[in-house]
Amino acid sequence: MRDISALLFDKDGTLVHFDRTWGPACGAAMRALAGDDLAALVRLQQVSHYLPAEERFLHTSPLVSGSSAHYGPMWAQALGRATTPAFLAEIDELFAREGLASLTPIGRPQDTLARLKSAGFTLGIVTNDAEDSARKQAQALGILPLLAAVHGYDSGFGSKPSPGMVAAFGARFGLAPHTMAVIGDSAHDLAAARGADARFIAVRSGPAPIDDLLPEADLVVDSIDDLPLILATHPSSQARENAV
Repeated sequence: MRDISALLFDKDGTLVHFDRTWGPACGAAMRALAGDDLAALVRLQQVSHYLPAEERFLHTSPLVSGSSAHYGPMWAQALGRATTPAFLAEIDELFAREGLASLTPIGRPQDTLARLKSAGFTLGIVTNDAEDSARKQAQALGILPLLAAVHGYDSGFGSKPSPGMVAAFGARFGLAPHTMAVIGDSAHDLAAARGADARFIAVRSGPAPIDDLLPEADLVVDSIDDLPLILATHPSSQARENAV
């Protein structure tokens, strides 16, 4: 993929281990919101497709790809609360705090992104997490200084699967769509890339099966740690054939 000049990373399932980070974080957030109401806690776990004993999600969970704007109304209903901006902000604050406490990277993101930046790529994050949470996690991972921009669901460009945050990155840095590649682990990432006329690199490191996405990807890798060598040595067609 020698014509690619910008790499836009999904965060959860791509840079950050989803279950090891968000399994404990979500459990803590649900307990905080439910308080002493055990029935409300069970309802939160059920609508989230969450397995509390294992601190992980089923791959059908709305939290796997969605933002609090997506699953927040279900949580509000489970708690008997209104879906207000204040409630969604409360969820985001809980997740930001608890997600940082249990943050677990996939592979070696600091080393990998440093190598990619040194190779001349413009780097960014496009995530359905809140921007503030994403920035704090990127700082903790040591990658924030390597990023040109961090776009979250609340950055003003919409959330994935809509292409707004990808298109906004291109507009900000004067990048043609075909020179950008979204790296992600879900159908939301694929849709956001294609909607912005960008490339899509699928990673197998996420929590959900992605076999149905592989034929649509321009490149498939096991994790982002594979990217520096592959992008440096293979044109797009050969890279996809070798990586798949």
